[in-house]
Amino acid sequence: MENFKDWIGRSVTRIDTLTQRLFDKYSATMSPFLFEAGERIAPPGLHFGLAPPTPETDETGPDGAELKGVFLPPIPQPRRMWAGGSIETLRPLRHGALVIRTSTIADIQLKQGSNGSMFFVAIAHDIADGDGTAIRERQDLVFTNPPAQAAAPAGPAKKIVAEWQVEATPLLLFRFSAFTFNGHRIHYDLGHASEEGYPGLLVHGPLQAALMLNLAADKLGYVPQRFDYRCLAPLYGGASFGVGWETGALRVIRSDGVITAEGQVHARGTG
Repeated sequence: MENFKDWIGRSVTRIDTLTQRLFDKYSATMSPFLFEAGERIAPPGLHFGLAPPTPETDETGPDGAELKGVFLPPIPQPRRMWAGGSIETLRPLRHGALVIRTSTIADIQLKQGSNGSMFFVAIAHDIADGDGTAIRERQDLVFTNPPAQAAAPAGPAKKIVAEWQVEATPLLLFRFSAFTFNGHRIHYDLGHASEEGYPGLLVHGPLQAALMLNLAADKLGYVPQRFDYRCLAPLYGGASFGVGWETGALRVIRSDGVITAEGQVHARGTG
């Protein structure tokens, strides 16, 4: 099986402007779970909506996401998921900044799982303004075959103890998809989500990351220099979920108590 290693190093650069409209859309989507970073300073996670891929309709695949073979390699496994990542904030982005986002395929790993071969693709993003790099990010994607059996729905609801209780409404999922120009149908098309073996719409991995990062900043009083996270289980729309904090460790907790994502902040100046 091809390992697609020759795609490592491929890069694309996009340009955007940190407009008032972008601020307003992110605030409307995330409120009230948003750290106030300061006047005209981008709050944590806003970069997810900066200079996203904007494929033409004929450059999208059956799942609604950008067609493989444009930037990502033509991996045959059809099911794509957000596996985790790392966000390094060197300094804040400010209102009105012209932003250059350079995305590079950093690594591709072929592994074996319960559904056969799967590919892990790491994408490095350098997000810069007129003063140089402001944010470095790594996004980890995984491509797999559909499971032999559909994923089990969330179990009976439990009492979740967490700092934030978030309602995973269809409106929240739609707004985050719109903010990031994410056409992946698992977030808004229940029929397609069912075809991929899910019992409901899925809450975005980066949305969970943005919530954890904002809670961390709220607890610390500043945006941590580095935040690492990974996605552990599907988080379904239609129910509330918790976002919790414990001494630098963060968790997203499904209504049935399953931890769907976890993160860790790092002190200023650590690698």
